Parts: sequence; C-alpha cells; structure tokens
Amino acid sequence: MASVVSNLSSTISRLTLLRKPSLQFTIRNLQNFNRHRQFGTPTSHFLHNSNNHATAHFSSSPKPQSTSALGQDEELIVLGIETSCDDTAAAVVRSNGEILSQVVSSQADLLVKYGGVSPKMAEGAHSLVIDQVVQEALDKAKITEEDLSAVAVTIGPGLGLCLRVGVRKARKIAGTYALPIIGVHHMEAHALVARLVERELQFPFMALLISGGHNLLILARDIGNYIQLGTSIDDAIGEAYDKTAKWLGLDLSKSGGPALEQLALEGNQDSFKFKVPMKQHKDCNFSYAGLKTQVRLAIESKNIEATIPIASTSSEDRKVRADIAASFQRVAVLHLEDKCLRAIGWGLKIEPSIKHLVVSGGVASNKYVRSRLCNLVEKNGLQLVCPPPSLCTDNGVMIAWTGIEHFRMGRYDTPPPACEPDDALVDIRPRWPLGEEYAEGRSEARSLKTARIHPSLTSQIQASLEKQAL
Repeated sequence: MASVVSNLSSTISRLTLLRKPSLQFTIRNLQNFNRHRQFGTPTSHFLHNSNNHATAHFSSSPKPQSTSALGQDEELIVLGIETSCDDTAAAVVRSNGEILSQVVSSQADLLVKYGGVSPKMAEGAHSLVIDQVVQEALDKAKITEEDLSAVAVTIGPGLGLCLRVGVRKARKIAGTYALPIIGVHHMEAHALVARLVERELQFPFMALLISGGHNLLILARDIGNYIQLGTSIDDAIGEAYDKTAKWLGLDLSKSGGPALEQLALEGNQDSFKFKVPMKQHKDCNFSYAGLKTQVRLAIESKNIEATIPIASTSSEDRKVRADIAASFQRVAVLHLEDKCLRAIGWGLKIEPSIKHLVVSGGVASNKYVRSRLCNLVEKNGLQLVCPPPSLCTDNGVMIAWTGIEHFRMGRYDTPPPACEPDDALVDIRPRWPLGEEYAEGRSEARSLKTARIHPSLTSQIQASLEKQAL
C-alpha cells in the first residue's frame, strides 16, 4: 500500500494539502502576502519540469471537513478561467457566493465552419481572446488583479491544446501578482456550482453531469471525494445531440443541442422506434454510439440531405426531420432515466442520507431533459437541483467557485515564478477521472481505455491523506 500511495502522490502537482488555516489566518496571510510577496513555505506548483517533476508537500493534519457552501465570513475574491473546450470564459466570484462578473466568448462560427470542435482552431481562438475576456471580467467586477485573493483555472479534463491557453494565462496573472493558484477539475466544477445556487445542498448528494464530451453519474461525499457510479463508454449525449442536429441540417450557430430541442417540439416522438441503448446492461454506464447509428440510418432512409438547411425544405420534409428529432430526444433521455434510476438505488445503498440529485453540464440546459429527470427524481423521494442555464454550460463562475471550495480546505498552490518562460511545460490533464469506479458499475470496455489517464482526483487526495498517516 505504501508504494501505491507513493506513486499516486508523486503525480500530484495540482494539489497542495496544507493544514487548514482559520479564516482569520487565511485573510491575514493573504494580506501579508500581497504586501511582502511571501506566502509561507514554498510548495509545489502544477508546473512540470520534464526531468524533475514537482511533488506535493503535505502536513500531518487530519482530513479537513467541508464547510457549508455559503454563509462564511471570508472576504476572498477569486478569478476563474475556463478554456477546456470551445468557450473562453472568465468570472470573478466572492466567497459569499456573489458573482461579480461573468464573461464568455463563444466559438459558434468555428462550430458551423468545421461542423464541430477543431482542437487546433479552438486553441487559436482561445489565444486571440483570452486576454480580452479576463480583462473584461475584471472590469465588470470593478476590480484589478491586486484585489484578487487567488486564481482558479481548469487543468482537466478537456482538449489539451485548449487547456494550455487558460493555464498559461492563469499562471501569468498569479506569478505577476504573487497570488495562490488552484487547478480545478472541470467536471467537479459542474457539480459544485450547484452549491453556489442552492444553499441547502450539503454532502452527500448525487450528480448527473451531461455535456458534449461527458456523461458522468457520481456520488459526491465531500469536496474532492467522489464515487463514479457510471460514465460514457463511447459517445456522450451532447455529442449525439450535436451530430444529429448536423445530419438534420439545423443551424449550429448556437450549438446543435438547442436547435434540435426546438425542432423536436414540432415532431411526434413515437414516429421512429429507436431502441434504448444498453437495456441489457445492469450498470449505470452510457452509450450513444448505437443510437447515433440508428438515427443516421433513419435519415438516410428518408433521403434527407444535411446540406439543405431546414429553413429551405418543404413542409413535408421539415415534418420528417422534426419527427426524427423528437424520436431521438425521447430515446436519448430514456437512456438517462434508466441509468439514473439504477444509480439512485446504488447511491442510497451507500449513503442513505442522500436527498438531492444535481443535474449539470451543457445538456442540463435542455428543458425536456430537466422535466423528465425532475419527474423521475421526485418519484424516488429526492429533490432535483439544476443550476440556471448560464451556469450549466462551460463558464468561469463554476471554476472560481470550485477554487473557493478547495481554498477553504487549504488546497492550493503557491504563486508560480513571476518571469516564467512562455514555453514552460505546465500540468494539464486531458484525461482525468473525477472519482474511483463503484465495483458494481465497473465496465470492462471502459477499463481498456487507460492510456495516458491521470489518477483520479479522489484517489490523489486520498493518497495524500494516507501518506500523512504513514
């Protein structure tokens, strides 16, 4: 066990677990830091040297207990930066939950041009606007970098080229103004932002995180402590929505999901008898590749030309497209319902005190998805918590808030060098699990996809705590 702990902890450059300070000490320390450009004993950063990987330093403090989401007296102000995929986002958030600013720059024009996300093009777009987006967030908050307490930034999972843009910007600000920096797990941020908008949301709770790149069912036991109940074994629901919208010739300028949801309102959801994926699998994992194939074959059978925009089609053709959209959406969401129902049973077996299911991520903005899941959750005695649509899609608020949650528990890195070279190798984690798999939900197909995956966030934190106890 000791060797396993050592191997895991040696990879941790995102987390520095310090003895949890008092609130007064934290604020006083930050004030002193800004005056004297010092912040205690040097600890690790999420900057890697190819020949000498940084390792985290840990105190012997016991496991910190999570504080309530709101109602604290801290006066922390955190800048959050998000560039994991195709949106460049920044926000400034106070530790009392007040959102001082939120700015998002969309790449909708590139989505239309390339029919999806092109990593290299997305990287270029991030690089062009990142300075402007961050400055606008600061300006709207009516503060400067010197007023910040810390900087939080997404370091994974996501597209490596895109993540790097945000991390470099965050490190530049943190280094220049001697600010603590917090590397954030993108999917944890989707889950924890619910604690910003719902004051009564306490651990443990369940979460369904659904987006273009991820389907994830988790049991959240504490900040940084998650059990993975189910995940995608191939395509995520958001990707299936976007691909179907493209095949139906819909306007992708505002993303395929919303366009398909709107068209589905005109259709008959029982017109096409698509099969619900993975009905025979008694787990909580997701698969949308087969449903996509069914939809593609249906479109081909009706001779629908995706190159002909729906606005230019006949009323008959539009009706067929609407029927396909509605039938697809019905089955896509039935798949979510099947897996959520099983996961609720598992979750209550592990933690009987669960009262809430959080649904977050870009697809959680879909009104049909919310309505169906709300009915399912209420029938099983739980409450559904959905952040507003602006906080479901990728945003800087969720990154800043998650940074605040970890900062309160003493998890952050000290400032990077003020003059860090532009070509410095920074720690990004394109493939980074959030939690450890629940035994009953382990997928053999998924377990084969292990190349270049970082240890999960949960295992890293647990390894550090076990190391303290040795």
